[in-house]
Amino acid sequence: MRRRRSVPWIHRWSRPLIGAIAIIGALLTAYLTVAKLTGGEAACLAEATGSSGGCSNVLNSEYATIFGLPLSLFGFLAYSSMAAFALGPLAVNRDKNRPLRTQLENWTWLLLLAGATAMAVFSGYLMYVLATDLKTLCPYCIGSATFALALLVLTIIGREWEDMGQIAFTGVIVAVITLVGTLGIYASQDFAVAESGDRVEIPEPTTDPQAPDGWEITTTSGAAEIALAQHLRAIGAKEYGAFWCPHCFEQKQLFGKEAFEIINYVECDPRGKNPQVEACRAANIRGFPTWEIKGQTYSGTQSLERLAQLSDYQGPANFKYFKKGLN
Repeated sequence: MRRRRSVPWIHRWSRPLIGAIAIIGALLTAYLTVAKLTGGEAACLAEATGSSGGCSNVLNSEYATIFGLPLSLFGFLAYSSMAAFALGPLAVNRDKNRPLRTQLENWTWLLLLAGATAMAVFSGYLMYVLATDLKTLCPYCIGSATFALALLVLTIIGREWEDMGQIAFTGVIVAVITLVGTLGIYASQDFAVAESGDRVEIPEPTTDPQAPDGWEITTTSGAAEIALAQHLRAIGAKEYGAFWCPHCFEQKQLFGKEAFEIINYVECDPRGKNPQVEACRAANIRGFPTWEIKGQTYSGTQSLERLAQLSDYQGPANFKYFKKGLN
């Protein structure tokens, strides 16, 4: 008698593992989608430990929205599909309907390969943007990219592929389509921003901040910036920050020197100018900058357009400056 060849453990457990990772990813992106659609702020460990505005800057950036919808919503659909592809065939009893089970497994493995490749390539692009453009730390983004890579690895090693050329060919085709589509989508969004007017991107600091004032504001305010600042002060909005915080400086640069003098700014570092440490503690400020508008808090640098929206500002909106990566 010939001994039956044993099946490697990874082949037995690959589908449950892929399904489990996909379900976790779906729950994560569902949480981010709900937070985005309801105007809430996603909890972020990086901000809690002092990396001011990291998650918020990313989740509120232009990269976090596609076709007017949260990027996390598309992530939720992708993870949900991967979970269905991985776990769906397991619902068919192998002993009672072996042909159907085998056919479903073969088709869904190809779908898993295509889906995992697309997700890994897209996540890789977002990691590039995170490192070179947004230049901040976002645990949600890094976690999702890790999940996507894990799904791709498990898909490749999770079964005995008859033709490795099939994997390479399918992977290359899907990767090229995904990359071209991604670049096209974001290029169109960048073009829309460029067409919105002759605006200037704020300069970044070139020196270290000095107490108590930090960096000097080098931008000048226009009528729109001043009007928005006056509106924010009139409704009792506050900005909590620290003199050494680069994101706080970005916020100052977006307003300009004249307008920012109007803002109700609360310095949270005792070494800063006119510090109000107790007020920051009472407001439970965990990252800088944090805006308090109409009883709600918003972490990270906010574009003036977003501040106008959050505060129901109705004045002129031809703002002079922008920061790439912000909505």
